[in-house]
Amino acid sequence: MKLTQKDKTFLDTLARLIEEKQLRIDVRNDGISRFILRQNYGDKIEQAFGMTRQGVRWRFQRLFNHIYVEAYERILWMESSFGRELREHAVAIAQERAAIRRRILEQERRCIPLHRGKSKHDEH
Repeated sequence: MKLTQKDKTFLDTLARLIEEKQLRIDVRNDGISRFILRQNYGDKIEQAFGMTRQGVRWRFQRLFNHIYVEAYERILWMESSFGRELREHAVAIAQERAAIRRRILEQERRCIPLHRGKSKHDEH
């Protein structure tokens, strides 16, 4: 499952709020372990994320307990079949791909349209 721009914005906001000690992430185990978001109450949280508290909880659950944990489940499954010998290579490939994505995003940010006026199709 791919992360969206909304996910990135959410994670950036979450990281900032955790650094500011306004939120924290804990692990709860009541038969099965999972990540939980603590201190996620009040209007300030809704304003910071631009969504309801329920929306914050839903996106947190999706990102941390589904996407993040499932990624490790897949890694463990692959390594149970092929061992850990390929892990170093897989991490290097992932880092390379992430660097390429960052470079592309930087180039897109620097790209300014040459013509901002109306197109010939707008004149009709």
